[in-house]
Amino acid sequence: MPSQEIDREQGGQPPTESALVERARQGDLAAFSELVSRYERKIYRMARNITQNDEDAEDILQDSFLKAFEHLDSFQGQSKFYTWLVRIAVNESLMRLRKRKSDRTVSLDENIETDEEPIVREIAVWDDNPELRYTQAEMREILDKAIAGLKPIFRAVFVLRDVEELSTEETAETLGLSVAAVKSRLLRARLQLREKLTRIFKRKGDQILGYV
Repeated sequence: MPSQEIDREQGGQPPTESALVERARQGDLAAFSELVSRYERKIYRMARNITQNDEDAEDILQDSFLKAFEHLDSFQGQSKFYTWLVRIAVNESLMRLRKRKSDRTVSLDENIETDEEPIVREIAVWDDNPELRYTQAEMREILDKAIAGLKPIFRAVFVLRDVEELSTEETAETLGLSVAAVKSRLLRARLQLREKLTRIFKRKGDQILGYV
């Protein structure tokens, strides 16, 4: 894409997202390149968190922006461009997961009842035990593995809501779900993660105590 500099708006402020989208619609590749620069890291991180695979995330990043560019005329502007782009990337991520024979997925369109049966979980209290402190890299690895263990229908909601910090309403709009469904899936995801992490920390604690 051209490297020409994007013109600033009056007052020296960078152009708004809507202004860039409009210019991109008119064939301004530099404007679309600016949109790529603004969002490529977020899209890659989101795809990486959903697929748990670097190569898949790279492919999804490229495919998502290409599809957005090809279908820019169909973008109605009723939501943010970023929200629309995220939905494309999420769909690409889930399609990628469906191709993995070992990962049996469920469509995001499948309804999940919000009035679910009580979920009984054995949640340990995470005390600040000096013997169980981990480096940031170790914690990142542990969390990544726990997230990877979630079903994609829960993983997508958790990543958008708790990792990318979209609002509940934005997450619902992005995934084409009701707010109630997002809240339900997010609760399930958080409980499952809490249980997984509790087991991991308990197991590591037992290993440490075994050496004492």
